[in-house]
Amino acid sequence: MASGGLQLLGFVMAFLGWIGIIISTAMPQWKMASYAGDNIVTAQALYEGLWMSCAMQSTGQIQCKVYDSLLKLESSLQATRALMVASIILGLVGMFVAVIGMKCMKCMEDDQVKKMRMAVFGGVIFIISGLAALVATSWYGNRVARAFYDPFTPVNTRFEFGSALFIGWAASSLAILGGSFLCCSCPRRETSYPPTRGYPKNAPSTGKDYV
Repeated sequence: MASGGLQLLGFVMAFLGWIGIIISTAMPQWKMASYAGDNIVTAQALYEGLWMSCAMQSTGQIQCKVYDSLLKLESSLQATRALMVASIILGLVGMFVAVIGMKCMKCMEDDQVKKMRMAVFGGVIFIISGLAALVATSWYGNRVARAFYDPFTPVNTRFEFGSALFIGWAASSLAILGGSFLCCSCPRRETSYPPTRGYPKNAPSTGKDYV
């Protein structure tokens, strides 16, 4: 059975991963492109995220625009949104479940086996949450890479990986690793053997026969 320190470490890692997933989802830098004209003053950086697109001028001014319609977005972008939101919700549920199963908490102290199972269940939810975020960020990154190497894509519209993708990859890895540590607190099954039956002892013979 895992120690309380390993269990606490897993919860902290999973919690930090969940926070990173929220930050990655809210950031607009999922993909970025820079363009500079003949004059450096006209240089600008373009960012696109799950919820908005932004343009940063060379002067440091940033202008963002939220996507107008949900139905006009690409189906892949909508699926990425859904996976990231599902990852956040699952992480929230996993956090509450794992807190109940922590050794440092007083909940369910009367039944240690059920308490450990709650911690394991919370770890499994954290793993699923991390996998959902990892699939979403990897899928989005694959689309960005394919569009970048596509010869038919104009040079000025080629995007590269944004900082939100790297944060998402790191956060999902933390959530998966932290959930795995929580799963290490799974109680071992104890093999139960049937009780041995004692054989009756023969009474000592006195050497006398009674009629």
